[in-house]
Amino acid sequence: MIQKLFSNISLLQKGLDASWLRNEVISNNIANGDTPGYKTSKVEFEKVFNEALQRDTNFVGKRTRDKHIEIGYSDLESVKPMVVKKQTGSLRLDGNNINIEEEMTELAKNTIYYNLLSEKISKDLVLLKKVINEGK
Repeated sequence: MIQKLFSNISLLQKGLDASWLRNEVISNNIANGDTPGYKTSKVEFEKVFNEALQRDTNFVGKRTRDKHIEIGYSDLESVKPMVVKKQTGSLRLDGNNINIEEEMTELAKNTIYYNLLSEKISKDLVLLKKVINEGK
């Protein structure tokens, strides 16, 4: 029962972790805007996480042998954000493929996303505190 109360917060925390990593990657891209040959990096998380959520189910088949296929298995805890280098494309003659305007836009979007998730977690914890205090 208590795990259900915190499962939503746990999912939001994964989003916060991915957003924090994305902020670091974008900042690193911006800092290397004048570095010859630097290739931009991106964080991939939302697509993989959404796919894991679609597979998530309460039904789990029983395995009696190691070679049995897992049925209904979804481990959201194993989904982690990945940093991927974008090797293609070059905006400049020195091989650097960073578009500063695009990076600044992504940084602004990511900041809004991070603040949204932080506020949602905060509201969930306030609600949980309210439930606990009403029980006294």
